[in-house]
Amino acid sequence: MTTPPATIRKQVLSAIQPTGNLHLGRYFGAIQNWVNLQHQYDAVYGIVDYHAMTMPFDPKGLRDQVWNLAFDLIAVGVEPDNMFIQSLIPEHTELAWIFNCLSSYGEVSRMTQFKDKSQQINDKDKDAFISTGLFTYPVLQAADILIYRADYVPVGKDQEQHLELSRNIAQRFNQVVGQDYFVLPECLFTEVPKVMSTADPTKKMSASLGPKHHINVFSDAEVIRKQIKSAVTDSGDTPTGQVSQGVENLFSLVKAAGGHPELASFREQAMDGTLQYGKLKGAVADVIIEMTNPFREKRIAIVEDKKAYQERVAASSEVVRKKAQKTIAEVKDLIGLMNVKM
Repeated sequence: MTTPPATIRKQVLSAIQPTGNLHLGRYFGAIQNWVNLQHQYDAVYGIVDYHAMTMPFDPKGLRDQVWNLAFDLIAVGVEPDNMFIQSLIPEHTELAWIFNCLSSYGEVSRMTQFKDKSQQINDKDKDAFISTGLFTYPVLQAADILIYRADYVPVGKDQEQHLELSRNIAQRFNQVVGQDYFVLPECLFTEVPKVMSTADPTKKMSASLGPKHHINVFSDAEVIRKQIKSAVTDSGDTPTGQVSQGVENLFSLVKAAGGHPELASFREQAMDGTLQYGKLKGAVADVIIEMTNPFREKRIAIVEDKKAYQERVAASSEVVRKKAQKTIAEVKDLIGLMNVKM
């Protein structure tokens, strides 16, 4: 009897910068999806510390930020064997230089995040240093994706522009070398909640806005309950029959965390103006705490055995690097560069 060939799973790639802490916005907006996708696809998840250098950073703290984020990701369910650390794989930056030479100034200058992030820096200090890396990092991002020949990249609508640049670079490379070497990666749009700040529901939850504007996934139960209790609900100008932004954000948190038996009832009460905000906030806190307690306990155990986990992530990075080395060797042959035969 002939054994049927194993099904080749499509590859998914995503990455995250080691900046700030893992708050509920980052978890619900991306990492929760990572955990689910790794069971459906051949998943590769990167901690991109080269990208963290594009904004003002502390060299003394960067390495600790990388490991803290690695421990965070493992604690919430990302498999350490699916992870890599970008700076352990120098082929990323080698491919990025090749791609820089295949990207036009015009298309890179149209990337919106350079304008947004440089404005953030200028808002804090008009004479602040803005690096060239901040301008060209979308090209490095394209290298991060294409070096592993990823089929899909999970993105939100606001990130679609960056994947389009990756596809453009891949097409240009293919045209230059006269063959379809790079597969054009596709967006993997999955339904993820857009979590807003509980202190200001008009703004996206972000660590950069300050401690009141984000809830750390690993905070103690008392801290989470206090932050939810202080959440903005209604400024008093919401018409009857509508739900205010603040209350809608709390509903979104409950839904993302697994739901609550009274959620439908809370929504009805919000619509007819009878909702008791204290009761809603108590329910939201209960759901969030129930979800995050196992994460916090697991992270404590990880830190107690951190050397073993660091070794696993480093070993995984080495395995992933072999794929990157193969791609670089083939790319250099195709583009006409000198190459060390492997």
